[in-house]
This record gives sequence, C-alpha cells and structure tokens, in this order.
Amino acid sequence: MRVNERIRAKEVRLIDEDGNQVGVMPPFEALKVARGQGLDLVEVAPQANPPVCRIINYGKYLYQQSKRQHEARKHQKAAGLKEVKMRPRISVHDYETKRNRIIEFLKDGAKVKAAIMFRGRENAHRDLGWEMMKRLSEDLSDIGQLEIGPRQEGPNLSAIFSPKKPAAKSSKPGKPAAQSDEPRAQVSQEQQKPAPVHETTGG
Repeated sequence: MRVNERIRAKEVRLIDEDGNQVGVMPPFEALKVARGQGLDLVEVAPQANPPVCRIINYGKYLYQQSKRQHEARKHQKAAGLKEVKMRPRISVHDYETKRNRIIEFLKDGAKVKAAIMFRGRENAHRDLGWEMMKRLSEDLSDIGQLEIGPRQEGPNLSAIFSPKKPAAKSSKPGKPAAQSDEPRAQVSQEQQKPAPVHETTGG
C-alpha cells in the first residue's frame, strides 16, 4: 500500500476522510489537501483508472488493523482445544467446578479435552474414572457432544467434547406423534442411578 510521496501515478481520484469524492488531480495536489488537514494520502485502489486515493489518519489506520488482527488471533486461540484435568477421587464441589468450566468453554465455541489423571494407588480404581466420564457425558449432553473417546491414554482417561450443533430444521411438517393409552415402560432403578462422585478432596 503506497502512502503520501510514494504514490507514483500521474493522476489519482481523491476521496476525502468522510468518503466523499473530491475529484481527479495529480497526487502532489491530493497530498497537499491531505497535509492541510493534518492527515495522510493512501492509495486504496491502485488497479483503478485512475488509482483511488483516500485521505485518512494512516497511523490510526495501522493501529486499528493491528488491533483487529490481534482480536482475530485471540478468537482463534480461544476456539482451539482446551483441556480440563480431574482426579478420580474428586469431591462433589470440585467436580461441579470443573464441569462448569467445560460448559463455559463449549459455550465459547471451543473443543474441550477432559482428562482424568491417575496416580499411585488410584490406578487400582479405574472404574471410578469410567463412571466419571459417563456422568460427565450426561451432564454435558445439552450443550456438547462426545467427539473422541472416552479412551485410555497411558495411565489416564480422556475424552474430547465439541459444541453441540443445532438440530437442522426440516422443511416438511412432521406428522403428529400417535397417542397411546399404554403407560410408558418404567426405567429400571439401575438406569436411573447416577454415577457416584466421592466426597473426598480433589487434586
């Protein structure tokens, strides 16, 4: 992007700071107008005939561009893979804190890796990790979907959750569900029972 004295065209079409067309003139005259306003002359459309130049605050323009790029990188980083670590013998409070953190990441559009870390004697109670993963999947079912796992990674268990995509709306009206006088099948007590969460302090 050419600025001020670097503009080499014989004539330019000048646009003022408010976006109004001033006219066609030699670049040195356009630069004189810009300098008179304490601003810069920037060639914004070099391929046009004649090239289009605009009067702007070039320093402010560069700052805004840098700020936009920074926000874009920040958003891209925020949308990357996050990781939340837990221990198999986590307390109810700590579990809820970790779960809520995962929910916030999913709401922000990020994927989340949930990892259950085993140490020492905890390896003898791996069933607790699988139960926790099952409960976590159920707790996140409204906002997230299981993308990978649960699976074992060395001594640990992990699963990756991604934000749940909204259900596609059907273009055809659906048929009303048939009414039935029969009572719904009862869910067994074993299916209703939530996976246990231990009351000991989490690590």
